[in-house]
Amino acid sequence: MTLRNRPTTRTRIGLISDTHNLVRPEALHYLAGCDAIIHAGDICNEAVLAALTQIAPVTAVRGNNDTGDWAASLPTHATLTAQQVAILVVHDIADVGADPRSQGFGVVVTGHSHKPSISERDGVLFVNPGSAGPRRFKLPVSAGILIVEGASAGASFESLLP
Repeated sequence: MTLRNRPTTRTRIGLISDTHNLVRPEALHYLAGCDAIIHAGDICNEAVLAALTQIAPVTAVRGNNDTGDWAASLPTHATLTAQQVAILVVHDIADVGADPRSQGFGVVVTGHSHKPSISERDGVLFVNPGSAGPRRFKLPVSAGILIVEGASAGASFESLLP
């Protein structure tokens, strides 16, 4: 998928993962105004994707808890390009495979751990927005934003609940 860019030079992509069948109003509010949304798996119900699609086009991958006929059509890996940045989406970072930089990716978006994180390794930005679903242990309920400007990308995440 290639995102059509707005007249501005910034593309704003919402990042969400591990919703586990829960569409929080706080998450919908946080993602409002995005040019696109990436869901990094463990969706658990197609109604979650339907709600996100009301905001922006959605790229989603199947997580380990996504089962049944509705989830069978979801890929385990997805790619998209925003401006000059190629993005790889996979639920579990263990499934990224060989060096993403050598495959042309500048950003890798994952989920699974429920722990929000942003790091850069070998010139590739790795982003996990954490979990926007039911709270797990003492981990935050969070979502993220990826901003792409030309060949540059940066990310942030925000706790959705106190």
